[in-house]
Amino acid sequence: MKRSKDEAPGAGGTLPTGEAHMGHGLQHLPLPLFAAPMGIGGLGLAWREAGKVLGAPTFIGEALLALAAAIWVVVAALHVVRAQRHPEAIGGDLKHPVRAAFAGAITIGVMITAGGLIPYSHGAASGLWFIAVAGHLGIGAWTVRRLLASPQEAAALTPPLLIPLVGNILAPVFGARLGYETLSWMLFGVGALLWALIQPLILNRIISGPALPERLRPTLVILLAPPAVGAIALNVLGGGYGPAATATLGLAVFVALVLAAMAPAFARIPFAMSWWAWTFPSAAFTVAVTSFYHAHPLPLLGIACWVLLALASAIIATVVIATLKAAAAGHLLQPEG
Repeated sequence: MKRSKDEAPGAGGTLPTGEAHMGHGLQHLPLPLFAAPMGIGGLGLAWREAGKVLGAPTFIGEALLALAAAIWVVVAALHVVRAQRHPEAIGGDLKHPVRAAFAGAITIGVMITAGGLIPYSHGAASGLWFIAVAGHLGIGAWTVRRLLASPQEAAALTPPLLIPLVGNILAPVFGARLGYETLSWMLFGVGALLWALIQPLILNRIISGPALPERLRPTLVILLAPPAVGAIALNVLGGGYGPAATATLGLAVFVALVLAAMAPAFARIPFAMSWWAWTFPSAAFTVAVTSFYHAHPLPLLGIACWVLLALASAIIATVVIATLKAAAAGHLLQPEG
């Protein structure tokens, strides 16, 4: 197929050079790139928890959390420039049945940054947390309105839809630690109920069809995030791993086992931004299991925590390297095709 002059080049093309071409490339800056600070920040939280429970080096978690915040700032700044130069591109993302869901990753990144600041500045952490919560509730309400405004095709029901709707489960993990327990319970209720309502629709689509496109199949790992984060939130809100938190973690373990059985199929999928879907859920699951081990130091569970931490780190390192290679080769700022 002949390529138009305005398209970004493919793998075999000649990369554009110059400021004008860079500006044009920003038109295709992926909104799902906001999953990068989300995943790296999640890994930072996993290393921080491992530092408290397993004796892991504490500087690793703090460095990853700082890196995640810096990446969020860079990605946000690039999207501001993109919005100024190509407002129609941002509008297209927000109308897209899959890409629009990653708007929720913007505010989740701010939540994680707020959590990273808790040991250093309660005031700054609280301020960021409230901004993130307000923004995430707004994005969630806008998403539900879009779903209710007109009937949705089954193809629009994909795992990323959980990001803006169920992200409210994450807010209590930090809100309760900041002292906002009542508001945190309310947010948990919003996230848990939306999870209970939306996930069955997504599972029905996946099971009965249409089949997920190959490049979207890695997003199945997002199904691990709600039970993993839910277990962490219930642990924080309830002051320990009681029956509800333990039961929710049990569901997370089951989902993780199912996804592990699918790992060979995932490994054969060529790189796409959907690979980032592996990062935050794997980190959140590591935090959940590590915090459970802190409450219930069962035999061999400590070893399992180290294995999960190493696996989550390897997953994120692999995705980061693949993303940097794609960016260096000029494949990141290309239109979907």
